[in-house]
Amino acid sequence: MDPSAPRVRLADVARAAGVSSAAASLALNDRPGVSTSTRRRIQAAARELGYRRIGRGSGLIGVLPTDLGNPYHTDVIAGIEGFAERAGLGVVIAHGRRDREHLERQLQRLLDLGVDGVIAVTTWLSPAALEQAGDLVPTVVIGRMQDTVRGTDTVRGRDGEGAALAVRHLVTSGHRRLAHVTLSTRPGPAQRRAGFLAAAEQMGLREQVQVVGPEEVEEGVDLLLRALRRGDPDAVTGVFAANDITAVRVLHRAADAGVAVPEQLSIIGYDSSAVALTVRPHLSSVNQPRQEMGRVAARMLVERLEGRTSDAISDVEPVLHLRESTGTGPALRGRFHERHSPDRPRAICRRPVT
Repeated sequence: MDPSAPRVRLADVARAAGVSSAAASLALNDRPGVSTSTRRRIQAAARELGYRRIGRGSGLIGVLPTDLGNPYHTDVIAGIEGFAERAGLGVVIAHGRRDREHLERQLQRLLDLGVDGVIAVTTWLSPAALEQAGDLVPTVVIGRMQDTVRGTDTVRGRDGEGAALAVRHLVTSGHRRLAHVTLSTRPGPAQRRAGFLAAAEQMGLREQVQVVGPEEVEEGVDLLLRALRRGDPDAVTGVFAANDITAVRVLHRAADAGVAVPEQLSIIGYDSSAVALTVRPHLSSVNQPRQEMGRVAARMLVERLEGRTSDAISDVEPVLHLRESTGTGPALRGRFHERHSPDRPRAICRRPVT
């Protein structure tokens, strides 16, 4: 067989045998559900075409998150598991431990196990490692990569739009001095930073906003809080953080500094993860539908198993969940504005989400 020839896919075998991709998958993975004569016909078509079965028919998909301690990752995995179970697939989880080299070793271990596909809940893997995996089994990445990777599918959030939702809410609530706090320069957080700055510029506030981090974040946040405590008229009163964990760090430092949230400082996070409801006040946050992202990724992987060959990207829409950590800013303080502002963004869940 010519190694440079296009790979024969499951859909090709199904077409040659005159059956559905689902029936071909059952037959070639030695699963019940097709008659003996149909199974033989499918197997004969596979041999004639030179089809090489994807994976080893294990009925398992590998899931590789960066950090199982992060609520974002556990929520995504819950979505993957739910879809996989309905599709008759099991899930094997390999923890990346926030270590790039360990992630790549874990990816190889999943492939060595013979999983039928891999979902990487991480953008830390190198393009080369992902391409190698994609050459062997269907591979899906959840998150925003710097560049698309040949042979893989991608599920990602519209990070810039989510940041703009946060900025517009803070500004229409009366905040004119804003800060974005970030701990990362990865593509997703970088998009949120760019979205924050672009939205501020659109609203005429480009000179009134600042970015804190990713270096010396605690020192930068403490400077903002000290300015608030001494009553500086140019003090930041609205913070948009790159994720919920960072937002909670700001919330805790505000409490230590004696700055009241949301009376003096409004804070919005990103992800609307379970951690947003474990703190007081409950954290307003831009929601990425994490379980839905997991379900979409699992569906895309199954589509690959059934014969889809083209690479696909699925973008999910952010929604701002308002809770207790945001309030009225100095420009509107004392005025009733929440229900009457014409510029309030539409994609908002206005009631606290519990």
